[in-house]
Amino acid sequence: MLSLSLGGQFMNNNIRVGSLFGIPFYVNPSWFLILGLVTLSYGQDLARFPQLSGGTPWILGLITALLLFASVVAHELGHSLVALAQGIEVKSITLFLFGGLASLEKESNTPWQAFAVAIAGPAVSLVLFLGLTIVGTQIPLPVPGQAIIGLLGMINLALALFNLIPGLPLDGGNVLKSIVWQITGNQNKGILIASRVGQGFGWLAIAIGSLGILNILPIGSFWTILIGWFLLQNAGSSARNAQVKDQMEAFTAQDAVIPNSPIIPAGLNIREFANDYVIGKTPWRRFLVIGADNQLLGVLATEDIKHVPTSDWPHVTVDSLMQYPQQMVTVNANQSLFEVAQLLDQQKLSELLVVQPSGEVVGLLEKASIIKCLQTSAA
Repeated sequence: MLSLSLGGQFMNNNIRVGSLFGIPFYVNPSWFLILGLVTLSYGQDLARFPQLSGGTPWILGLITALLLFASVVAHELGHSLVALAQGIEVKSITLFLFGGLASLEKESNTPWQAFAVAIAGPAVSLVLFLGLTIVGTQIPLPVPGQAIIGLLGMINLALALFNLIPGLPLDGGNVLKSIVWQITGNQNKGILIASRVGQGFGWLAIAIGSLGILNILPIGSFWTILIGWFLLQNAGSSARNAQVKDQMEAFTAQDAVIPNSPIIPAGLNIREFANDYVIGKTPWRRFLVIGADNQLLGVLATEDIKHVPTSDWPHVTVDSLMQYPQQMVTVNANQSLFEVAQLLDQQKLSELLVVQPSGEVVGLLEKASIIKCLQTSAA
């Protein structure tokens, strides 16, 4: 179902302008700058037609600029709709200085699914190029209209070809990543190779732009340098993320469990609990109470022992004070540390309960313990 809801909500400095297919659309403030520059450029070109007078060239220039960005939106929707068909949530589509960005919840499950998501955007741009070319050559239009249609067609062709450059963060980089992933069976290796290629193209663009500014080459400008810098920064970020992921996948949830996690056995009296686990120990606010089979029975809040007279502490057991745990998110002890970190981030959790496949409690895990695990391994 197609729906467009208008609004003016801000998110991370981006302005929400609506939604399509349930996907929120945002524009970055930098988009308005490029919209103005494109409108000015196209308006100047259209002002050369004698049929157009007054403010008409500038109005048509604005319309052309908006159609250009509509083409970018269509390109990103190509990625997004294929991702949705794979059950991947599309968090947003954002227009910014260098074009558009579809933010996906997660990676595709297989290399060829990743290939399909990556190639969908350029495929849409190529279809638009062919459609606009047919319209421009087969349907009689006023000369300015033919110029606009021809320009939009060529821009969509350029959008497809530029994005097929085989380096991240471009679509061609994601295509290369999926191919390497398929060949090697290692997704991270695909990301690393595509990132390195992207960095190479970034340096190349910066060099061409610099030589163009110095009139050593007939091509290249400040914008070429800016695009190169964009490629370089984003490809470098992808490479670093892949390296971190590679490092994290060498560990499991059990490796990052907090040492001396707050676990106590049922049947322990409060006096023993206070002496052995509270006084002079890590100031935990709550403890996990486990049975003889090491299964979780409940949670004891440290504050609750204050409600029991100290004279009764030797006679009252912790399981009589514990509360049945609220829904605690658990992970398997053998689960990849990267998947665990993703879960913490996606569900905005402060901690996770790590259990063996049999249900035995291993301990608690939090972001700080993941970082400590990685730092220890790197030392």
